[in-house]
Amino acid sequence: MTSSTVSYQTRFLDALACQNKGRPPVWIMRQAGRYLPEYQVIRKKYSLEEMFRTPELIFEITKQPLDILGVDAAILFADILHIPLSLGLEVSFPGKGGPVISPQIETEDDLLHIQPIPVEEALSFVKEGIRLLKGEIEVPLIGFCGGPFTVMTYLTGKKVKKWLYTNPESAFELLQMITDQSIAYLKMQIEEGVDAIQIFDSWANLLSREEFCRFALPFLKQIVDAVEVPTILFSRASSLFIPEFVSLKPSGISFDWTYSLDEVRRHVPPTIAIQGNLDPELLYAPPSVIEKETIKMIERIEGDPGYIVNLGHGVLPDIPVDHVRAFVNAVQNYLPRCSGGHGA
Repeated sequence: MTSSTVSYQTRFLDALACQNKGRPPVWIMRQAGRYLPEYQVIRKKYSLEEMFRTPELIFEITKQPLDILGVDAAILFADILHIPLSLGLEVSFPGKGGPVISPQIETEDDLLHIQPIPVEEALSFVKEGIRLLKGEIEVPLIGFCGGPFTVMTYLTGKKVKKWLYTNPESAFELLQMITDQSIAYLKMQIEEGVDAIQIFDSWANLLSREEFCRFALPFLKQIVDAVEVPTILFSRASSLFIPEFVSLKPSGISFDWTYSLDEVRRHVPPTIAIQGNLDPELLYAPPSVIEKETIKMIERIEGDPGYIVNLGHGVLPDIPVDHVRAFVNAVQNYLPRCSGGHGA
């Protein structure tokens, strides 16, 4: 195996360990998905439920952006609402209005509907999908789950804050159930070979700092402490909760575009990687503008051994593939100003 191949295979993990010596790695949240014509071909044949729960489709869809874009890491094609399946609930994706969970869990009385199932039984399709991928791909594979607060937000039909304030004790009970199943789910993914984990606490931006510290942070801490592979934390409001996220000592934190990366790095220790943070809507711009802005973003943190290039949120479904490719290529062809560069 050549040194360039080793670098290609380990660049993402090196950056997550804050030890990357070449150009920064790049991958994209939601890189396996709706913006790809190849994905749309599959979508016309299968329901989302079938796509999420069929190992061969998990394999094919996860692998698509590797073949099309050549990104430095794969993220498992899955959904943060797999955890409700392991709680004995039904999850469907009707196509409009977002996912539907049945029965909806809105009050303490509804907790009677929750009947936890061993994750290896409820989510065996994920296990099989990972097995297929690890036998084929060369880049690191990222597994994931939703943050417990975010999953609870979906369970309650987004009436979560009403519950938090009317009956916080039962809310804590539900959050703990979600946390326990999430830990078991992530351990299953790790046993099958995922190389890193990202926790998507996407809806934490609904919370004030005080609420975040009470209803989100303790449960994220349990997950980070239980996971034995590098772990990245993400929230739409990560820039607002930097001290709180740093206190958990994750391997990395993924940031939105609210602050520039050099500002973010001033508040994040050099032992924690930072990921992000291009505005996803900037990918509507012409490729030349995308390239210019991507390079500008990298230069703000040039030479940082713990930097992973990504968007500040997931790629939008109507972004042209060529625009996504311009973003990835700008990173992979980047030549550091001070060294002459390493290229892809």
